[in-house]
Amino acid sequence: MLTGTFDLPGGLTLRPARSSDTVFLRELYAATRVDLSLLPDAELAASLIDLQFNAQTESYGRDFPDAMHFIIGLHRDRIGRLILDFSAGRVHVVDLSLIAAARGQGHGASVLRAMQRTAERVAAPVMLAVDRGNPGARNLYARLGFHSEGARGDFHEALVWWPPALCEPGREASA
Repeated sequence: MLTGTFDLPGGLTLRPARSSDTVFLRELYAATRVDLSLLPDAELAASLIDLQFNAQTESYGRDFPDAMHFIIGLHRDRIGRLILDFSAGRVHVVDLSLIAAARGQGHGASVLRAMQRTAERVAAPVMLAVDRGNPGARNLYARLGFHSEGARGDFHEALVWWPPALCEPGREASA
């Protein structure tokens, strides 16, 4: 089990998630579900968000049992979460979520660049999936050199970033 805090550029930190972070994680998830929060019945919306959060948590636990769960901090404030899975010879970004106030500030890019540096050290690609309806995230990933690996279900696209040392002849090196 990992302990301690990892420092990233720009005052960002990663630390292992704790059970005391559950309320923050539930609120973070709710902030990403604008679609459900727009329902006219606030009680129904809150119930659906809670059900979806629990379903996502169970799904991640089942699909990525060895994943590491981190809280992203900025100075002393919690601003997001990162779930990483290093199985199958890759650095798989299972989930990267930031609170609304932290989006568009370069924090997600800083975290992803740190994952790219980690991938270079362990000689593995960085894999992730992006919601096709999230142009901001898609643009960020493209700027960081991620390339499409095709559809992943009905709503997501699988993306990969290859460290330059692992690029096959004819494959473009990533930024």
